[in-house]
Amino acid sequence: MIYRRLDSNGEYSFGRNSQDFISETDAVAQAVQTRLNLLKGEWWEDADDGLPLFQNILGSSGSNQNIRVIDNIIKKRINETAGVLSIDSFVSSYNSEIRAYNYQATITTIYSTTTTISGVI
Repeated sequence: MIYRRLDSNGEYSFGRNSQDFISETDAVAQAVQTRLNLLKGEWWEDADDGLPLFQNILGSSGSNQNIRVIDNIIKKRINETAGVLSIDSFVSSYNSEIRAYNYQATITTIYSTTTTISGVI
C-alpha cells in the first residue's frame, strides 16, 4: 500500500519526489485518519460514505449509551479501512465541560505491526 503523504494541514505534499509517499503501516494509519476525517455527505462520488458526525454524533448527550454508540461508529470506520486487521485496544472519553469526545485506538495492520490512532471530535 502506497499513499501520497499529507502535510500538517492535511494537504498532499509535493516536490520531494519519493519522500512525498508513504507505505505500509504509515499508509494504513493515514488511511484510517482520512476515513475518520471524511464526513458523511461530503464526498461527491459517494455521499453515503463518511463519518456521520452531523447525523449521529453531534447533538447527542454525553450519556454512557451515546458514547458507546459513537465508539462503535468509530471502530466500524477503522475496521473497514483497507490494511487494518484488528483493533487491539480502544479507549475513549467524553469531557462534558468542553463537549469533546476523545479516542485512541491501537491497530494491527496487514504488515504485522501496530500503530496508534487518536483524535478529538
